[in-house]
Amino acid sequence: MSGRADPAVQEIHDFYGRRYRVGETDRQLTGRSRTWMLLAACLAMLVASVGQYGFGMMMPKLGVTHGWTLAQSGWVLAIWILCQSATVYVGAELRSRWNIAPGVTLALGALLCATGLVTLGTSTSLTAAMLGHGVLGGTGAGLIYGTCLGVVAKWYPERTGRTASVSGAFAYGAIPFIVLAGYFAGPASIEVFLVLAGAAVVVLVGIAAATLREPPADWWPSHIDPRAWALDKSVNPGLRNNRPAVRRYTASEILRCPTSALLFLAVTCATAVALCTIGYLAVFVTGSGRGSAFAVLALSLFVAASGVTRTAAGWASEHAGRDRVVRLALYGGAAGQLAILLGGEYGFAALLLLGAVLAGAGAGACYAVLPDLVEGYFGERPGLPNFGIFYGAKAVGGLVGVALAGHLVGGYGFPVVLLVAVVFNLAGAVMVRQLRQAGRHHVALPTSAAPRHSLT
Repeated sequence: MSGRADPAVQEIHDFYGRRYRVGETDRQLTGRSRTWMLLAACLAMLVASVGQYGFGMMMPKLGVTHGWTLAQSGWVLAIWILCQSATVYVGAELRSRWNIAPGVTLALGALLCATGLVTLGTSTSLTAAMLGHGVLGGTGAGLIYGTCLGVVAKWYPERTGRTASVSGAFAYGAIPFIVLAGYFAGPASIEVFLVLAGAAVVVLVGIAAATLREPPADWWPSHIDPRAWALDKSVNPGLRNNRPAVRRYTASEILRCPTSALLFLAVTCATAVALCTIGYLAVFVTGSGRGSAFAVLALSLFVAASGVTRTAAGWASEHAGRDRVVRLALYGGAAGQLAILLGGEYGFAALLLLGAVLAGAGAGACYAVLPDLVEGYFGERPGLPNFGIFYGAKAVGGLVGVALAGHLVGGYGFPVVLLVAVVFNLAGAVMVRQLRQAGRHHVALPTSAAPRHSLT
């Protein structure tokens, strides 16, 4: 529909039976452009990830400041990841069912994140850290992550790459914390540092909470005809390389579909490798004889590549095909893990840094394209609840790539762990190649040979 269409609200359906609400502009609904919602979501996501990426930078220091072993520190991070990833789906369902405003979940998430950081800074108790930072902090980050992605997806239903931009902020927003933690998270200053970090989370997410609003259910921008968008490749170029789902599947239907198990396992492999790198890259670098400054540089490059690539991957998935982008990302991630291993073991600093960039880019692309991948195979409902199901694979990936990997490092060393990471990435790429859309039958093409008829 054009911008001069009848402003009266209408409800229409496309060829696939999907419903759209048209006739209202973003300015009519909120008094401002929807760009404000995108910026508010990015602001909140900039600080929501410090409990994950920032913790990775503090891993080499926690043995000195808190007296923990590497495996114990790994369990704190693994619990944070478990709670963060599980909360994304649960939070989306509860917000939808109880009609909770996004500002409420953002404010609650900010308080929980800050509580986790303050607990980590003021207590050396492992149990307190698991409960405060792991459970509360992880849950808070999950509320922020799920709310921001879900709201932006509702405001930009025709531009799925916008969710990738928000996801990117979750990554590169942690770079200032990583740099500061490398220099100020010592025994004498870690308490003040983490308390100030918690205060910054409350302030910045609070600003976002005061701004973020949701559009009405099934809202669609009035300047584009959704019926043409669903079918016309000249209107929606993404259709050229991405076949839409047959329909929108419910969570229970998805869980009964064989494709869902394969996709869940592929996401588990990808996230296990990414989280292992986040948790142990700084430890590996310092253990290879390089100082804290080089560890800061390596982890910062990993995080920066992860964040920047997410935005690019969102665009690439629309123009080159989401499956192709994910497979390429997993292959690149495998090459990155191998480069990190060789660079660290043989003292090639440039190769190690290149590996960090490749590994970060591969991880970021997988995270960015996952919402689009889920929508392409199973359809999606407003707020990305189906995406939350598969994002939950990150919980399993955290247990494998952080908790279990911490014990493997102690028993077998980093070379074995990094080689396993290479295998995981390659296995994930193979699984993605085997994915088939739910409800769509694949029929073999007929042969060109003409049928033979017997003469009687």
